[in-house]
Amino acid sequence: MYGTASTVQAFVLVEWSGPWGSDALRDARLPAAVAAHLRRAGARGVRPLLVRRHGRSDPGRSDPGRMAVFAAYADPHQPWLESAVLDGPEQLCDLDLGALASGASVGLALTDEPVFLACTHGRHDRCCAERGRPLAAALARSHPAESWEVSHIGGDRFAGNLLVLPDGLYYGRLSPGDATALVGRHLAGHLDLAHLRGRSGYGFAVQAAEWFLRMQLGVTGRHSVRLTARAVRGQQTEALFVVEEQAWRVVVASRQSPAQLLTCGSARPDAAPLFELVDIEPAATAAQ
Repeated sequence: MYGTASTVQAFVLVEWSGPWGSDALRDARLPAAVAAHLRRAGARGVRPLLVRRHGRSDPGRSDPGRMAVFAAYADPHQPWLESAVLDGPEQLCDLDLGALASGASVGLALTDEPVFLACTHGRHDRCCAERGRPLAAALARSHPAESWEVSHIGGDRFAGNLLVLPDGLYYGRLSPGDATALVGRHLAGHLDLAHLRGRSGYGFAVQAAEWFLRMQLGVTGRHSVRLTARAVRGQQTEALFVVEEQAWRVVVASRQSPAQLLTCGSARPDAAPLFELVDIEPAATAAQ
């Protein structure tokens, strides 16, 4: 699964507990002005996602008419998350979501608490409902304040999928027990390498390179591996990382898989990118 996380850094999460339809922004019956505002943000590089509590209600919310919104920037080294509770969806139009695409604050309250987003968007792909809803139910029991259901995040073939923000970590093929353990590990400062698809702030090849390096060194700390440089030469990508002041050079090669049905809803076979490790070696000097 490594090297398959969606490549995006800016996210806006909008609480919307009604039905999402096949295409969330088109079909979820959002007010027209709000949907248009989110679509414009999407065209500028922000990923709009709809979220809801498992069971469609938030027992901690005193006013059910209010709605949560999150803005996240998944910088690989300095990710951040802001949140607020709005009086209604129209207030979303007051947020400068275009600025979020370049990493600027939208003016909400900064929070240190991550959010864990289980994809349950069954109208988009039935795999997400069949495998994602048990994840969402398990996390609602174990970590109700931090967990949400989320609309389509990509990689339906890896359901059950989980996105962790603000880090931009994508995980796949999780069972309910896996998901509960993963959240505990993340809150303790560690990644779950067995289910890691990648870090969305990196391109696919660099995601794979980080995974190979972490696996070889047995490094799971969230902030223990830092990218300092990358270079692409044909079908190969060279990435330089620093781990505990030691620089490492990782080279991966990309190719296409044989055509196959990639999701539960696939109508025709498609190829998918695959990455193979070419070399890992210590670099001469650690990058500063």
